[in-house]
Amino acid sequence: MSEKIDKIYQDAIASGILPGVSLFAGDKDGNVLYSKSFGKASLAEGTDRPFTESTIGAIASMSKVMTAVAVLQCVEDGTLDLDKDIKPLLPAIGSHGILTGFDDEKNNGTYTANTTPITLRLLLTHTSGYEYDWFNPLLMKWRASRNEAPWSGPTVEDKSGLPLLFAPGTNWAYGAGNDWAGKAIEKVTGSSLDDFMRARIWTPLGIENDTSFWPKTKEGMKERIADISTLNEKGEPPAVHLPGFEIVFGATDCFGGAGVFTTAKAYYTFLSAILRRDPRLLKPESYEELFRPQLNEQCEQALNDRIYSTKEKTEYLGAGIPPSVRKTWSLAGLVAKESQEGRFAPGTTIWGGFPSCEWFIDHETGICGVGVCQILPPMQPKVMDLHKKFQEVLFEESKAKRSKI
Repeated sequence: MSEKIDKIYQDAIASGILPGVSLFAGDKDGNVLYSKSFGKASLAEGTDRPFTESTIGAIASMSKVMTAVAVLQCVEDGTLDLDKDIKPLLPAIGSHGILTGFDDEKNNGTYTANTTPITLRLLLTHTSGYEYDWFNPLLMKWRASRNEAPWSGPTVEDKSGLPLLFAPGTNWAYGAGNDWAGKAIEKVTGSSLDDFMRARIWTPLGIENDTSFWPKTKEGMKERIADISTLNEKGEPPAVHLPGFEIVFGATDCFGGAGVFTTAKAYYTFLSAILRRDPRLLKPESYEELFRPQLNEQCEQALNDRIYSTKEKTEYLGAGIPPSVRKTWSLAGLVAKESQEGRFAPGTTIWGGFPSCEWFIDHETGICGVGVCQILPPMQPKVMDLHKKFQEVLFEESKAKRSKI
Protein backbone atom coordinates (compact mmCIF):
# COMPACT_ATOMS: atom_id res chain seq x y z
CA MET A 1 0.00 0.00 0.00
CA SER A 2 2.71 2.45 1.01
CA GLU A 3 4.55 2.22 -2.31
CA LYS A 4 1.37 2.82 -4.35
CA ILE A 5 0.48 5.95 -2.39
CA ASP A 6 4.09 7.17 -2.37
CA LYS A 7 4.22 7.01 -6.18
CA ILE A 8 0.92 8.93 -6.59
CA TYR A 9 2.25 11.94 -4.72
CA GLN A 10 5.91 11.69 -5.71
CA ASP A 11 4.90 11.82 -9.39
CA ALA A 12 2.66 14.84 -8.71
CA ILE A 13 5.47 16.72 -6.99
CA ALA A 14 7.92 15.84 -9.77
CA SER A 15 5.42 17.20 -12.33
CA GLY A 16 5.12 20.53 -10.51
CA ILE A 17 1.40 20.17 -9.73
CA LEU A 18 1.95 19.97 -5.98
CA PRO A 19 4.68 21.65 -3.90
CA GLY A 20 4.13 19.57 -0.77
CA VAL A 21 1.62 17.46 1.13
CA SER A 22 1.20 15.49 4.36
CA LEU A 23 -1.06 12.42 4.54
CA PHE A 24 -2.41 10.27 7.34
CA ALA A 25 -4.85 7.37 7.41
CA GLY A 26 -5.93 4.86 10.01
CA ASP A 27 -8.57 2.36 11.05
CA LYS A 28 -11.34 2.10 13.63
CA ASP A 29 -9.00 0.32 16.04
CA GLY A 30 -6.71 3.34 16.16
CA ASN A 31 -3.97 1.82 13.98
CA VAL A 32 -2.16 4.20 11.63
CA LEU A 33 -2.31 2.64 8.16
CA TYR A 34 -0.30 5.28 6.33
CA SER A 35 1.62 8.41 7.28
CA LYS A 36 4.02 10.24 5.03
CA SER A 37 4.86 13.74 3.84
CA PHE A 38 6.36 14.88 0.55
CA GLY A 39 7.79 17.99 -1.05
CA LYS A 40 8.25 21.51 0.28
CA ALA A 41 6.34 23.73 2.69
CA SER A 42 7.19 26.83 0.66
CA LEU A 43 8.21 27.75 -2.86
CA ALA A 44 9.33 31.22 -1.79
CA GLU A 45 12.73 32.18 -3.13
CA GLY A 46 15.52 31.42 -0.70
CA THR A 47 13.55 28.90 1.37
CA ASP A 48 14.04 25.18 1.51
CA ARG A 49 11.63 23.88 4.16
CA PRO A 50 10.37 20.31 3.75
CA PHE A 51 6.66 19.59 4.15
CA THR A 52 6.53 17.32 7.20
CA GLU A 53 3.96 15.87 9.60
CA SER A 54 4.56 18.91 11.81
CA THR A 55 3.97 21.45 9.01
CA ILE A 56 0.94 23.63 9.78
CA GLY A 57 -1.51 24.45 7.01
CA ALA A 58 -4.73 26.38 6.57
CA ILE A 59 -7.48 23.75 6.41
CA ALA A 60 -10.31 26.19 5.58
CA SER A 61 -13.62 24.30 5.33
CA MET A 62 -12.18 21.24 7.04
CA SER A 63 -12.75 23.43 10.14
CA LYS A 64 -16.49 22.88 9.77
CA VAL A 65 -16.64 19.42 11.33
CA MET A 66 -14.65 20.65 14.34
CA THR A 67 -17.22 23.41 14.83
CA ALA A 68 -20.05 20.87 14.52
CA VAL A 69 -18.45 18.81 17.31
CA ALA A 70 -18.10 21.96 19.43
CA VAL A 71 -21.79 22.80 18.89
CA LEU A 72 -22.81 19.30 19.97
CA GLN A 73 -20.65 19.68 23.09
CA CYS A 74 -22.64 22.81 23.91
CA VAL A 75 -25.89 20.93 23.25
CA GLU A 76 -24.72 18.29 25.74
CA ASP A 77 -23.90 21.10 28.20
CA GLY A 78 -27.42 22.48 27.79
CA THR A 79 -26.20 25.86 26.54
CA LEU A 80 -27.29 25.45 22.90
CA ASP A 81 -30.21 23.77 21.14
CA LEU A 82 -30.04 22.60 17.52
CA ASP A 83 -33.66 23.52 16.84
CA LYS A 84 -34.23 26.84 18.63
CA ASP A 85 -34.37 30.16 16.81
CA ILE A 86 -30.79 31.49 16.99
CA LYS A 87 -31.70 35.14 16.33
CA PRO A 88 -32.17 36.09 20.02
CA LEU A 89 -28.54 35.02 20.50
CA LEU A 90 -27.27 36.45 17.18
CA PRO A 91 -29.44 39.49 16.33
CA ALA A 92 -27.58 40.23 13.07
CA ILE A 93 -28.47 36.90 11.52
CA GLY A 94 -30.92 37.04 8.63
CA SER A 95 -31.35 40.80 9.05
CA HIS A 96 -31.37 41.57 5.30
CA GLY A 97 -34.30 39.27 4.53
CA ILE A 98 -34.43 37.12 1.38
CA LEU A 99 -32.84 38.50 -1.79
CA THR A 100 -35.13 37.55 -4.69
CA GLY A 101 -33.64 39.57 -7.54
CA PHE A 102 -31.54 42.55 -8.52
CA ASP A 103 -32.45 45.70 -10.46
CA ASP A 104 -29.34 46.53 -12.49
CA GLU A 105 -30.63 50.00 -13.48
CA LYS A 106 -31.32 51.04 -9.90
CA ASN A 107 -28.33 49.03 -8.60
CA ASN A 108 -30.25 47.53 -5.72
CA GLY A 109 -31.82 44.25 -4.77
CA THR A 110 -35.40 43.14 -4.35
CA TYR A 111 -36.33 41.38 -1.13
CA THR A 112 -39.01 39.51 0.73
CA ALA A 113 -39.19 39.24 4.49
CA ASN A 114 -38.13 36.01 6.14
CA THR A 115 -40.56 34.67 8.73
CA THR A 116 -38.93 31.26 9.29
CA PRO A 117 -36.61 30.89 12.30
CA ILE A 118 -32.97 30.11 11.55
CA THR A 119 -31.65 27.31 13.76
CA LEU A 120 -28.24 25.78 14.35
CA ARG A 121 -29.36 22.62 12.56
CA LEU A 122 -30.19 24.66 9.46
CA LEU A 123 -26.89 26.56 9.69
CA LEU A 124 -24.80 23.40 10.03
CA THR A 125 -26.56 21.64 7.15
CA HIS A 126 -26.47 24.58 4.70
CA THR A 127 -30.25 24.84 4.55
CA SER A 128 -30.51 28.20 6.35
CA GLY A 129 -30.76 30.30 3.18
CA TYR A 130 -27.15 31.51 3.24
CA GLU A 131 -24.69 30.93 0.42
CA TYR A 132 -21.12 32.20 0.15
CA ASP A 133 -21.21 35.48 -1.78
CA TRP A 134 -18.30 34.48 -4.05
CA PHE A 135 -20.35 31.45 -5.10
CA ASN A 136 -23.46 33.34 -6.21
CA PRO A 137 -23.78 36.01 -8.96
CA LEU A 138 -26.77 37.66 -7.27
CA LEU A 139 -24.85 38.10 -4.04
CA MET A 140 -21.84 39.41 -5.94
CA LYS A 141 -24.09 42.11 -7.41
CA TRP A 142 -25.43 42.87 -3.92
CA ARG A 143 -21.88 43.25 -2.58
CA ALA A 144 -20.86 45.50 -5.50
CA SER A 145 -23.93 47.72 -4.98
CA ARG A 146 -22.60 48.40 -1.48
CA ASN A 147 -19.02 48.99 -2.71
CA GLU A 148 -17.94 45.87 -0.85
CA ALA A 149 -15.66 43.07 -1.98
CA PRO A 150 -16.87 39.47 -1.51
CA TRP A 151 -16.12 37.86 1.85
CA SER A 152 -14.67 41.15 3.11
CA GLY A 153 -14.34 42.67 6.56
CA PRO A 154 -12.85 41.41 9.82
CA THR A 155 -15.85 39.84 11.57
CA VAL A 156 -18.41 37.11 10.94
CA GLU A 157 -21.08 39.81 10.73
CA ASP A 158 -19.04 41.57 8.00
CA LYS A 159 -18.16 38.53 5.90
CA SER A 160 -21.26 36.42 6.47
CA GLY A 161 -23.99 39.00 7.11
CA LEU A 162 -25.58 38.48 3.71
CA PRO A 163 -29.15 38.34 2.49
CA LEU A 164 -30.72 34.90 2.48
CA LEU A 165 -31.48 33.35 -0.90
CA PHE A 166 -34.45 31.22 0.16
CA ALA A 167 -36.67 30.57 3.14
CA PRO A 168 -34.77 28.52 5.73
CA GLY A 169 -35.31 24.78 5.43
CA THR A 170 -36.57 24.84 1.84
CA ASN A 171 -33.39 24.51 -0.24
CA TRP A 172 -29.65 23.81 -0.01
CA ALA A 173 -26.72 26.15 -0.69
CA TYR A 174 -23.14 26.01 0.57
CA GLY A 175 -22.45 28.91 2.88
CA ALA A 176 -21.17 30.34 6.13
CA GLY A 177 -23.52 28.61 8.56
CA ASN A 178 -20.62 27.21 10.60
CA ASP A 179 -19.21 30.72 11.07
CA TRP A 180 -22.49 31.80 12.68
CA ALA A 181 -22.51 28.59 14.73
CA GLY A 182 -19.05 29.45 16.04
CA LYS A 183 -20.34 32.87 17.11
CA ALA A 184 -23.20 31.17 18.96
CA ILE A 185 -20.68 29.06 20.89
CA GLU A 186 -18.77 32.21 21.84
CA LYS A 187 -21.95 33.93 23.00
CA VAL A 188 -23.09 31.15 25.34
CA THR A 189 -19.66 30.21 26.70
CA GLY A 190 -18.04 33.62 27.04
CA SER A 191 -14.92 32.12 25.42
CA SER A 192 -13.39 32.62 22.02
CA LEU A 193 -13.95 29.68 19.69
CA ASP A 194 -10.18 29.12 19.77
CA ASP A 195 -10.20 28.86 23.58
CA PHE A 196 -13.28 26.63 23.60
CA MET A 197 -11.88 24.18 21.04
CA ARG A 198 -8.51 24.22 22.80
CA ALA A 199 -10.15 23.19 26.07
CA ARG A 200 -12.75 20.77 24.77
CA ILE A 201 -11.27 19.24 21.60
CA TRP A 202 -7.59 19.95 21.03
CA THR A 203 -6.18 19.49 24.55
CA PRO A 204 -8.07 16.26 25.29
CA LEU A 205 -6.64 14.85 22.04
CA GLY A 206 -3.13 16.22 22.65
CA ILE A 207 -3.12 18.41 19.53
CA GLU A 208 -3.27 21.81 21.25
CA ASN A 209 0.30 22.72 20.26
CA ASP A 210 -0.40 22.06 16.57
CA THR A 211 -3.85 23.60 16.11
CA SER A 212 -5.13 27.18 16.31
CA PHE A 213 -7.12 29.90 14.63
CA TRP A 214 -4.11 32.17 15.21
CA PRO A 215 -0.88 30.20 14.60
CA LYS A 216 1.06 33.32 13.54
CA THR A 217 0.75 34.65 17.09
CA LYS A 218 2.12 31.51 18.74
CA GLU A 219 5.74 30.62 19.41
CA GLY A 220 6.39 27.07 18.31
CA MET A 221 3.74 27.32 15.59
CA LYS A 222 4.39 30.39 13.47
CA GLU A 223 7.66 29.07 12.06
CA ARG A 224 5.97 25.84 10.95
CA ILE A 225 3.25 27.41 8.75
CA ALA A 226 3.35 26.38 5.09
CA ASP A 227 3.05 29.03 2.40
CA ILE A 228 0.31 29.03 -0.23
CA SER A 229 1.34 28.22 -3.81
CA THR A 230 -0.64 28.40 -7.02
CA LEU A 231 -0.85 26.87 -10.47
CA ASN A 232 -1.73 29.14 -13.38
CA GLU A 233 -5.31 30.15 -14.21
CA LYS A 234 -5.77 27.00 -16.30
CA GLY A 235 -4.57 24.82 -13.43
CA GLU A 236 -1.32 24.03 -15.17
CA PRO A 237 2.06 23.47 -13.49
CA PRO A 238 4.54 24.43 -12.34
CA ALA A 239 3.23 25.67 -9.03
CA VAL A 240 4.71 28.99 -7.87
CA HIS A 241 4.80 30.86 -4.58
CA LEU A 242 1.78 33.14 -3.97
CA PRO A 243 3.11 35.96 -1.79
CA GLY A 244 0.78 37.78 0.58
CA PHE A 245 -2.20 35.45 0.20
CA GLU A 246 -4.16 35.24 3.44
CA ILE A 247 -6.68 32.43 3.69
CA VAL A 248 -9.01 34.28 6.13
CA PHE A 249 -8.84 37.61 4.25
CA GLY A 250 -8.17 39.87 7.23
CA ALA A 251 -10.45 38.16 9.75
CA THR A 252 -10.19 39.13 13.40
CA ASP A 253 -12.95 36.71 14.48
CA CYS A 254 -12.55 32.95 14.77
CA PHE A 255 -14.34 31.60 11.69
CA GLY A 256 -15.79 28.22 12.58
CA GLY A 257 -16.34 27.41 8.92
CA ALA A 258 -12.92 28.31 7.58
CA GLY A 259 -10.37 29.51 10.11
CA VAL A 260 -8.48 26.59 11.68
CA PHE A 261 -4.80 25.90 10.99
CA THR A 262 -3.33 22.52 11.90
CA THR A 263 -1.05 19.68 10.82
CA ALA A 264 -2.16 16.58 8.95
CA LYS A 265 -1.10 14.48 11.95
CA ALA A 266 -3.18 16.55 14.37
CA TYR A 267 -6.20 16.55 12.06
CA TYR A 268 -5.90 12.80 11.67
CA THR A 269 -5.89 12.50 15.46
CA PHE A 270 -9.21 14.38 15.51
CA LEU A 271 -10.65 12.33 12.61
CA SER A 272 -9.61 9.07 14.24
CA ALA A 273 -11.28 10.15 17.47
CA ILE A 274 -14.63 10.82 15.83
CA LEU A 275 -14.41 7.65 13.69
CA ARG A 276 -13.85 5.67 16.91
CA ARG A 277 -16.48 7.76 18.72
CA ASP A 278 -14.04 8.76 21.42
CA PRO A 279 -16.01 9.51 24.62
CA ARG A 280 -13.60 12.33 25.49
CA LEU A 281 -15.34 14.46 22.86
CA LEU A 282 -19.00 13.40 22.66
CA LYS A 283 -21.57 11.00 24.04
CA PRO A 284 -22.76 8.12 21.81
CA GLU A 285 -26.06 9.84 20.98
CA SER A 286 -24.19 12.99 19.90
CA TYR A 287 -22.03 10.99 17.52
CA GLU A 288 -25.23 9.54 16.04
CA GLU A 289 -26.48 13.11 15.52
CA LEU A 290 -23.16 14.22 14.04
CA PHE A 291 -23.05 11.59 11.32
CA ARG A 292 -26.69 10.86 10.46
CA PRO A 293 -28.15 12.28 7.21
CA GLN A 294 -30.04 15.47 8.07
CA LEU A 295 -31.79 16.58 4.87
CA ASN A 296 -35.41 16.01 3.90
CA GLU A 297 -36.13 14.85 0.36
CA GLN A 298 -36.59 18.37 -1.00
CA CYS A 299 -33.29 19.69 0.38
CA GLU A 300 -31.44 16.52 -0.55
CA GLN A 301 -32.57 16.89 -4.15
CA ALA A 302 -31.53 20.55 -4.07
CA LEU A 303 -28.05 19.55 -2.87
CA ASN A 304 -27.64 17.00 -5.66
CA ASP A 305 -28.91 19.49 -8.24
CA ARG A 306 -26.72 22.35 -7.01
CA ILE A 307 -23.49 20.33 -6.95
CA TYR A 308 -23.80 19.68 -10.68
CA SER A 309 -25.31 23.05 -11.65
CA THR A 310 -21.99 24.56 -12.77
CA LYS A 311 -18.46 23.28 -13.43
CA GLU A 312 -17.17 25.41 -10.55
CA LYS A 313 -19.66 23.96 -8.08
CA THR A 314 -18.99 20.40 -9.25
CA GLU A 315 -15.27 20.86 -8.68
CA TYR A 316 -15.71 22.61 -5.34
CA LEU A 317 -18.58 20.61 -3.86
CA GLY A 318 -18.64 17.28 -5.66
CA ALA A 319 -15.64 15.60 -3.97
CA GLY A 320 -14.95 13.75 -7.22
CA ILE A 321 -18.09 11.65 -6.70
CA PRO A 322 -20.14 10.95 -9.85
CA PRO A 323 -23.75 12.21 -10.12
CA SER A 324 -24.95 8.61 -10.08
CA VAL A 325 -23.99 8.35 -6.40
CA ARG A 326 -26.76 9.99 -4.37
CA LYS A 327 -25.56 12.45 -1.75
CA THR A 328 -26.94 14.09 1.35
CA TRP A 329 -25.54 16.15 4.23
CA SER A 330 -24.83 15.48 7.88
CA LEU A 331 -23.66 17.88 10.58
CA ALA A 332 -20.15 16.53 9.83
CA GLY A 333 -20.15 16.99 6.05
CA LEU A 334 -21.17 15.46 2.73
CA VAL A 335 -22.57 11.92 2.93
CA ALA A 336 -22.48 9.46 0.03
CA LYS A 337 -25.66 7.41 0.41
CA GLU A 338 -24.33 4.77 -1.96
CA SER A 339 -20.92 3.25 -2.58
CA GLN A 340 -18.46 4.44 -5.22
CA GLU A 341 -16.87 1.33 -6.64
CA GLY A 342 -13.25 0.99 -5.65
CA ARG A 343 -13.34 4.08 -3.43
CA PHE A 344 -15.76 3.87 -0.49
CA ALA A 345 -18.74 2.09 1.06
CA PRO A 346 -22.24 3.58 1.49
CA GLY A 347 -22.57 6.17 4.25
CA THR A 348 -19.04 7.57 3.87
CA THR A 349 -18.60 11.14 5.13
CA ILE A 350 -16.23 13.39 3.17
CA TRP A 351 -15.26 17.03 2.86
CA GLY A 352 -12.39 19.29 1.86
CA GLY A 353 -10.78 22.66 2.33
CA PHE A 354 -10.02 25.60 0.02
CA PRO A 355 -6.26 24.90 -0.53
CA SER A 356 -7.12 21.49 -2.08
CA CYS A 357 -7.23 19.54 1.20
CA GLU A 358 -9.58 16.61 1.86
CA TRP A 359 -10.70 14.25 4.63
CA PHE A 360 -12.93 11.19 4.68
CA ILE A 361 -14.44 8.75 7.14
CA ASP A 362 -15.61 5.43 5.69
CA HIS A 363 -17.65 4.16 8.63
CA GLU A 364 -18.54 0.77 7.12
CA THR A 365 -14.98 -0.05 6.04
CA GLY A 366 -13.67 1.38 9.31
CA ILE A 367 -11.04 3.75 7.92
CA CYS A 368 -10.37 7.47 7.79
CA GLY A 369 -7.79 9.65 6.12
CA VAL A 370 -6.68 13.21 5.44
CA GLY A 371 -4.45 15.04 2.99
CA VAL A 372 -3.22 18.56 3.82
CA CYS A 373 -1.58 20.70 1.14
CA GLN A 374 -1.58 24.43 0.30
CA ILE A 375 -2.22 24.80 -3.43
CA LEU A 376 -4.58 26.98 -5.46
CA PRO A 377 -6.79 27.31 -7.49
CA PRO A 378 -9.13 26.01 -4.78
CA MET A 379 -10.06 22.33 -4.83
CA GLN A 380 -7.80 21.95 -7.86
CA PRO A 381 -9.15 18.94 -9.81
CA LYS A 382 -5.76 17.35 -10.51
CA VAL A 383 -4.81 17.58 -6.83
CA MET A 384 -8.20 16.38 -5.62
CA ASP A 385 -7.80 13.41 -7.96
CA LEU A 386 -4.61 12.50 -6.07
CA HIS A 387 -6.58 12.41 -2.81
CA LYS A 388 -9.22 10.27 -4.53
CA LYS A 389 -6.53 7.78 -5.56
CA PHE A 390 -5.15 7.85 -1.98
CA GLN A 391 -8.62 6.91 -0.73
CA GLU A 392 -8.99 4.18 -3.37
CA VAL A 393 -5.73 2.48 -2.38
CA LEU A 394 -6.71 2.57 1.31
CA PHE A 395 -10.18 1.23 0.55
CA GLU A 396 -9.01 -1.67 -1.62
CA GLU A 397 -6.24 -2.66 0.79
CA SER A 398 -8.61 -2.52 3.78
CA LYS A 399 -11.22 -4.56 1.94
CA ALA A 400 -8.62 -7.16 0.97
CA LYS A 401 -7.38 -7.35 4.57
CA ARG A 402 -10.92 -7.83 5.89
CA SER A 403 -11.68 -10.58 3.37
CA LYS A 404 -8.76 -12.62 4.76
CA ILE A 405 -10.08 -12.50 8.31
